[in-house]
Amino acid sequence: MTTTDGARLPTRQLIQPDVPRFERRTLKPEARDALTGLLLTMADDEFVLGFWDSEWTGIAPLLEEDVAFSSLAQDEIGHARVWYEMLAQLTGDAADRLAFHRAPEEFQHARLLDHPRGDWAFSIARRWLYDTADAVRLAALAEASFEPLAQVVGKVIREERYHLMHMDAWLRRLAGHDGEPRQRLEAALAALAPDALTVFTPLPAEERLVDADLLSAPMVQLADRWRSDVGLVLKELGLPALPEGRPPAEGRDHSKPSESFRWLWGEFTSVARLEEGAEW
Repeated sequence: MTTTDGARLPTRQLIQPDVPRFERRTLKPEARDALTGLLLTMADDEFVLGFWDSEWTGIAPLLEEDVAFSSLAQDEIGHARVWYEMLAQLTGDAADRLAFHRAPEEFQHARLLDHPRGDWAFSIARRWLYDTADAVRLAALAEASFEPLAQVVGKVIREERYHLMHMDAWLRRLAGHDGEPRQRLEAALAALAPDALTVFTPLPAEERLVDADLLSAPMVQLADRWRSDVGLVLKELGLPALPEGRPPAEGRDHSKPSESFRWLWGEFTSVARLEEGAEW
């Protein structure tokens, strides 16, 4: 993969869906239950984003970006599988069922990822907002007291770093071109701003994650760190600041799924629904 100025990014290896084996009894039941909630949100975020990215395969504005977004899609779906596999070890469930055999109402991805693909500027804006937020979330898990979690987070961080570099280069490229490119970027950021904080929607019993040294701070504090970080970049580029406020409590509620997500769900579950016994 290369940046938009033609520089080749360092070679990296695709994350493989291997999760360290562990005894679920290592964690106290209350911490284990809280961790399963966090892992499901992270897995669903990566899974849904990966399939939105895959929608650019064959139609991206540049050949290099066709390849890059296909790679990003594979990476994110691979990360999702890591989290689903870890979740399966904690709960006794199956990763395949979690990914492909739940109803749309059962998914818990952030509403930021609920919008349809949109145009190129929209996809770049959403990925940049998500990748910056995900970086803050992963950093808060990097020193987790549960070694299998810390080990996987370390691997994912190394790969996500390149995603963010790529999106940041594109954000600056669009912002630096007056006229339609910048106008489309500004319109995308305005449309996404109301859902930008949903990555940090508070989790049930997240205080148990903090008490168990699994998460370094509550989601609302992580949201403040993220808003400060992205605010500096937006100000530097002369782009509108994100609105103030706290992460919405309903930011992961899909009891009434959007039409765009219902369509995407139909796409990524189609093989599993047509071919009984199909596996990841």
